[in-house]
Amino acid sequence: MKISIVTLSFNQAAWLERALRSVVEQDHDDIEYIVVDPGSTDGSRDIIERYRDRIAVYIDTPDEGPADGLNKGFAAATGDIFAYLNADDALLPGALSDVVAAFGRYPDADILVGHGFIVDGAGKVSRHFRSASYAPWRFAYGAAVVMQQSTFFRAAAFRKTGGFNKANRTSWDAELYMDMALAGAHIRIVDAEWSIFTIHEDSITGSNRLAEETDRDIARFFRTVIGREMRPADRLLFPVARLLRWVGDPAGLLIRLTDRLFGPPKKTFR
Repeated sequence: MKISIVTLSFNQAAWLERALRSVVEQDHDDIEYIVVDPGSTDGSRDIIERYRDRIAVYIDTPDEGPADGLNKGFAAATGDIFAYLNADDALLPGALSDVVAAFGRYPDADILVGHGFIVDGAGKVSRHFRSASYAPWRFAYGAAVVMQQSTFFRAAAFRKTGGFNKANRTSWDAELYMDMALAGAHIRIVDAEWSIFTIHEDSITGSNRLAEETDRDIARFFRTVIGREMRPADRLLFPVARLLRWVGDPAGLLIRLTDRLFGPPKKTFR
């Protein structure tokens, strides 16, 4: 089973080599690695050149933003399974072999979502990241938490959508998963840790610089799924949906409580 991985790179040289190595050093033997860099000026392109012999496709032309760059990357992909990895994130060792085995166990699944770790800019684990059961209504009410770095989807499911929304600058991945689910994709959570997600001061999540735009996107997603504008009463359902999330995942709740009471695992990923 061929897996096509797209890495989106733009001026993140501090983490890029970790991302590249996390893919090319996987033990799965059928990986199509695609790297998209629309014009880094921080030395990223020199790093990419060092791994060029293990990169199947390198797209170095300007694009209209992250979602557009990903669309270009997946347009070149020929694998059975797709995934993407930001330049400041990384796969865990053995992740892709485990993903292929999981697709074998769950042949009816179009999208598999695993768990992982949140790390800081130095690669130190801050806490576990626990993905939650996905359904469009759960997503609309803020309770369908998906770890993008640990999400893998069949090429056919991706192609049923229009790809990533180029106008979305905050959560193009979340919108894609919503679109795939609304198109009938079957999403399954796999109890395995497949990746790390880096939150640092320059990242969208860490900087919170697009907070207002994020709120607009959340309202737009709600309209798409529920079919109407969000009402004041809907706000009361957000905590209820989140409570149901943890009730349905007692193991995840225990992990979350353990992180808070005793601290996260003492691991650093470099």
